[in-house]
Amino acid sequence: MDGTLLRGLLYYFVSESAGIKVLIFATCAGMKVSDIESVARAVLPKFYSSDLHSESWRVFSSCGKRCVLTANPRIMVEAFLKDFLGADLVLGTEMSTYKGRATGFVLSPGVLVGKNKADALKKAFGEAQPEIGLGDRHTDAPFMALCKDGYIVPPKPAVKAVTTDKLPKPIIFHDGRLVQKPTPLTALLTILWIPIGFILACLRIAAGSLLPMPMVYYAFWALGVRVTIKGTPPPPAKKSIGQSGVLFICSHRTLLDPIFLSTALGRPIPAVTYSVSRLSEIISPIKTVRLSRDRATDASMIKKLLEEGDLAICPEGTTCREPFLLRFSALFAELTDQLVPVAVVNRMSMFHGTTARGWKGMDPFYFFMNPSPAYEVTFLNRLPQELTCTGGKSSHEVANYIQRVIAATLSYECTSFTRRDKYRALAGNDGTVVEKTKLQANKVMGC
Repeated sequence: MDGTLLRGLLYYFVSESAGIKVLIFATCAGMKVSDIESVARAVLPKFYSSDLHSESWRVFSSCGKRCVLTANPRIMVEAFLKDFLGADLVLGTEMSTYKGRATGFVLSPGVLVGKNKADALKKAFGEAQPEIGLGDRHTDAPFMALCKDGYIVPPKPAVKAVTTDKLPKPIIFHDGRLVQKPTPLTALLTILWIPIGFILACLRIAAGSLLPMPMVYYAFWALGVRVTIKGTPPPPAKKSIGQSGVLFICSHRTLLDPIFLSTALGRPIPAVTYSVSRLSEIISPIKTVRLSRDRATDASMIKKLLEEGDLAICPEGTTCREPFLLRFSALFAELTDQLVPVAVVNRMSMFHGTTARGWKGMDPFYFFMNPSPAYEVTFLNRLPQELTCTGGKSSHEVANYIQRVIAATLSYECTSFTRRDKYRALAGNDGTVVEKTKLQANKVMGC
């Protein structure tokens, strides 16, 4: 906050360049360049897109070749501008680095404002004259004078930002813990809330872990966690008469999905998961089993679990924050005809309860640190036998049908993206979890 205050004083009372230099130093000094690039790729696009002026975008998107000049560090904006806005060239402030870390200082000619923007444009275009120049402050006049036509975009808070569906590439995957853009006021409120929120999260997690499952629903409501149940859930399987368990097919929003499914049913439902953390293992209130990603091994394990009773699975294999469903793995459809789709959606106002780049052990804490987190669990009709593999459908047809049914219920869009696509976009890897020594406990959570 001190850096922000100093930056504001310098920005408005000394120079725009001085204020930006302070902000760059306070934000980036000592950080690994690879971490800055990772944040620029995985976190910032969501916030940048929420500030995209609709009229500016209308003009910008109509141009054949698009060049962006910005005072921001190029490394922090280039990924968004090129990947999501279709920019061909990005000219920004260049940061100084040493042994793979940012020093916090900028390289010559300094912050790209005023005359420096004009010089950068001349160097990039040579004698060619750009057709249109868009600026939003008086210091943009020098570079706009080099364009055939120049326009100032007035600051109008009432102008709605461009919706992500209007972008050349929709923002499906993003990372980071903050739900809202960290404006000074939002950042202050978030910092003040963290101690209170952490204590509240511990209470909520303790209630979910220690209380009998029929009481968890009421405990959550008493502690500010809203659970909405829609549809008619099926009764538990009767092992005494040889009934096999029902397989609940859930959309995947956080690692807590099976917990809230169990809360809605009033009984613990075992779940199969993939990645794990030791902390999640300790606090898990339901029995969960880790998938091996070996098809034969996983199929045998799931069949055995269904013989014991009901089971929950999230066939997307990983979470997605936006209104999209990832591709459903079709293995589950081959193992049983007792399939109940469950549309799961949640709401968070301050912190995201998922991460691709961070430690997943903190996911439940961040979710429950929200002032009033909410989950909505909608039980859909059990799949008719004629739509199952027994009825002649292939496993892929069954999986795709359930994906479409859940998407229609949530007003989401189906995609063919997978866990591998998500982790390549956000973390630069394929999302493979390194096998660790198997734990003796049977309570393991993952996402």
